[in-house]
Amino acid sequence: MALLPILHLPDPRLRQTCAPVTQFDAALKHLADDMLETMYAAPGRGLAGPQVGAMQRIFVMDTGWKEGRPSPLIFINPVIRNATGTAINGEGCLSIPGHPVRIARPAVVQLAWQDLAGRACEGFFEGFAAACVQHERDHLDGILCIDYPDLPEPEPEPIH
Repeated sequence: MALLPILHLPDPRLRQTCAPVTQFDAALKHLADDMLETMYAAPGRGLAGPQVGAMQRIFVMDTGWKEGRPSPLIFINPVIRNATGTAINGEGCLSIPGHPVRIARPAVVQLAWQDLAGRACEGFFEGFAAACVQHERDHLDGILCIDYPDLPEPEPEPIH
């Protein structure tokens, strides 16, 4: 495995739409392993193909590893099937360091994807995992978190 360089804005590849993955082979597994290693070293919770110059519809994610509950996931050719509710989350991006945003996204998403063998998978994600899935999925279409309205911090409740 190897650490991959992470692209930063204004690299134009971050604004491109990625091609579907069609070859489910050892090279794809190697890319996914390198992406996971790079994500952990960054340290991030998700990383999409275009962030490392791989212009394919692949992203990796592990929302629990920083809390001691590692569960790495690999998503190939992901498609959001359904999305409900609304949640406001703070998001950062490894390709836009030092520029966190607060954005509204659906609170629950149903995602379909393929695994490393090309098998069809489907699952529901909620909470931070839902935001992460959507954030990384956006990268595959050249959409960045800074493209959404940056919502202000809520006003503190007055003390009476």
